[in-house]
Amino acid sequence: MRHVTTSILLLTLIAFGIFSCGPGDSGDNGNNEESGLSEFEQQHGIGPIDEPMDIPESIDMDKVEQGRQLYRSRCSSCHRMDQRHVGPPLGQVTESRSPEWIMNFTLNPGDNIRNHPVGQNLLREYLTEMPQQNVDKDQTRAILEYLRYQAQDG
Repeated sequence: MRHVTTSILLLTLIAFGIFSCGPGDSGDNGNNEESGLSEFEQQHGIGPIDEPMDIPESIDMDKVEQGRQLYRSRCSSCHRMDQRHVGPPLGQVTESRSPEWIMNFTLNPGDNIRNHPVGQNLLREYLTEMPQQNVDKDQTRAILEYLRYQAQDG
């Protein structure tokens, strides 16, 4: 049994090594002109959000509540607000990432992890690929609103 566990661990580490050093991973911070990403994608991630969003400054508390419920059911097993867990902490993510980036990463984690420098860096740091959450744009927008609320009021 110990041999099987050791073999599985070794194969997992090799797979992560191959995946994280795949084509297009230049190790830069998004300034690679050869990445094939548009300027918008470099700044805001790869996904269905392909133009700036009109986000009101005020927080929509109805969306916050919907987002809280979605966060608890879809996100909280891997993310905490203020500490590292399986994935990065999300309590202040709206301070460092654009709404479009958060939406695109949530809606399209696989492409962002494989093809975006920020996603590749996150994979190297956390050694875990975020799975597809099967949420639509409205649900993702609610999660974003909850994260905006957390960053503002915690």
